[in-house]
Amino acid sequence: MTLAFDQSIIEGPYLRDILSQPKALDDTCQALGVTPKLERLANRLRNGRFPRIVLTGMGSSYHALHPMNLELVNSGFTAITVETSELVHYEKRYLDSRTLIVAVSQSGRSAEILRLLEINQGRSPVIGVTNTAGSLLATETDAVVLTHAGEEFSVSCKTYTTGLMALEWLGGVLAGKGLRHKRSELAKAKGATAEYLEKWKKHVDELLAPLEGVRHLFLAGRGTSLAAVGVGALIIKEADHFPAEGMSSAAFRHGPIEMLHPEIFVLIFSGDVRASVLNRKLLQDVRDHGGRAASVGAAVETGAFHLPKTPACLRPMLEILPVQMITIALAALAGREPGKFEITTKVTTTE
Repeated sequence: MTLAFDQSIIEGPYLRDILSQPKALDDTCQALGVTPKLERLANRLRNGRFPRIVLTGMGSSYHALHPMNLELVNSGFTAITVETSELVHYEKRYLDSRTLIVAVSQSGRSAEILRLLEINQGRSPVIGVTNTAGSLLATETDAVVLTHAGEEFSVSCKTYTTGLMALEWLGGVLAGKGLRHKRSELAKAKGATAEYLEKWKKHVDELLAPLEGVRHLFLAGRGTSLAAVGVGALIIKEADHFPAEGMSSAAFRHGPIEMLHPEIFVLIFSGDVRASVLNRKLLQDVRDHGGRAASVGAAVETGAFHLPKTPACLRPMLEILPVQMITIALAALAGREPGKFEITTKVTTTE
């Protein structure tokens, strides 16, 4: 199938934000550092002053925390991820001097984040991760890590990938890992994303036929791929008003697999070597039972679902790129502008 539609429909501000991700990642990487305040909190954590770390955010900021959560747990820390809305209303007992909070918000002023800052009142030290230097999350917390994505039109794309980069860096700081090596790996994100995105028209064109007639999308994966699974389903709903659901590959087998039908498309993230065999089996089972399915990863030979080979820490940043291409393809098929909000706004200010 060829691009037989008015390209002006899709070549708007949302697509421009997607294509500006290599620069946003490079700008963020160049600015990464360790402030004295951040270093003091990291030292207190490694000295056992904080028995637990609570990672919190909403929407894409919440899902972006998953790789960092795994890194901290595998480094020997007790880390839990909680939606900010649940933290401030049902899990406030975590807010004490024995908890270190990492709070993520692209705007730094979403309703739940402001509620957290109001309720916390210095009970727990807070590290903010945000794209907005003048926000309360940047100015009223104990330490801050800033992303440099610039302004974003609507659906999270460059703020999400730069947020993943900032959290990968922060995880290294807190765990006391080699930051020089970490920075050298993160610096490769610009080239890898540019390599993928330079073929965006070809990717979108390739996706039109597989997506035509699809009425529901599932995204499935394991490990750090759960970040792309969660955010991917979210941005498909936001950008295209199209039904999509993200879950672990294991959870898909616990019921949703019964929905398989030729109008169901399952996108499966290959992940690391621990998960790849299980995910390949799921891919085959979906196809055998009448569903459409595709795999995302570096092992995919070519096309929109092939990812450049990179250090493992960059995989979450790259895994979301094919989903972004899906949002453009779905918009092309529907003849609508992708990423245009009609009910909500970029910043959620109502709980």
